[in-house]
Amino acid sequence: MSAAICLLLYSFAVATLSPRVLLGLTRAGTEPRLGVVAWLAAMVSVVASWVTATALLIMSLTRNWDQPGRLATACFAALRRVVDGGSGALLQAGPFIVTMAAASALSTLCWRSGRSLWRTRTLSRGHAERARVIGRRIDGVDAVVVDAPERAAYCVAGRPDTIVVTSAALNALTERHLQAVLAHERAHLTGHHHHVLAFARALAAAIPGVTLFSTGAREIARLLEMAADDTAARSHGSLTLLDALLALSLGALAPRGAIAAAGTDVLARAERLAAPFAARNQWTARLLLTATTLLIAGGPLIPVALAAVGATWCYPGAV
Repeated sequence: MSAAICLLLYSFAVATLSPRVLLGLTRAGTEPRLGVVAWLAAMVSVVASWVTATALLIMSLTRNWDQPGRLATACFAALRRVVDGGSGALLQAGPFIVTMAAASALSTLCWRSGRSLWRTRTLSRGHAERARVIGRRIDGVDAVVVDAPERAAYCVAGRPDTIVVTSAALNALTERHLQAVLAHERAHLTGHHHHVLAFARALAAAIPGVTLFSTGAREIARLLEMAADDTAARSHGSLTLLDALLALSLGALAPRGAIAAAGTDVLARAERLAAPFAARNQWTARLLLTATTLLIAGGPLIPVALAAVGATWCYPGAV
């Protein structure tokens, strides 16, 4: 059970400290893809620690089912004499209560995140189908054109994935600006950004009280836009994409489940496109993000490895 407690302490530390560290490393968007990986590593490692700790608690409870006092003693050494003395029935039942509470919380998390993913998937596919029905195709435009007074361009995951451009956006953009916007949206679809963002938002919806997940979902959305900007800028130029984003910045927000070209943090993205980063800054950001990601991802393996070789800090027999 010592490994379970180590994992819980680790998850608390990461959930508390990592948002500030990651915000400092990813705010400028120097390496947006690595930034997304770092945020996901922190979020997944915390959840994985909870899952592993719960499994270890259940294993310990099962192994010591007929000796609850022994299990409680292993975890609460300071209360050893009280528990062994048989004077604390509630304390002896403590491990069972804690294990059941952990399992219940984990089940709730899975149900909430699954419901959020299903809802996002349904809304996205429904909107894609409606857009293909009411929209029209135009030669040279790799998108469905929908008549609307707002300037908007966005993509939605479906069968097939669909890029939607409103008639107002089509009239406001020149040909080269339009192609830059379409390249941005294709980058979202090719990179499966919808799935990444849906996963992050599902965790945020399932665990609303933890800053790591709410902040992480917002930052991942912003970084994914910057990653798509980089892809489009490489083929059409940063200034061309910048002009296109500014032309769309007064447009309507994209529907839920969609990713819009000008839907997230346009000002920061415009500044980033106008002043590209120096190669030295990029290498520094890569090094720091890679090191941080490896540290976060490798953290939960330490107590598990120690427990596997028998290096526990409870009395002999603890797991």
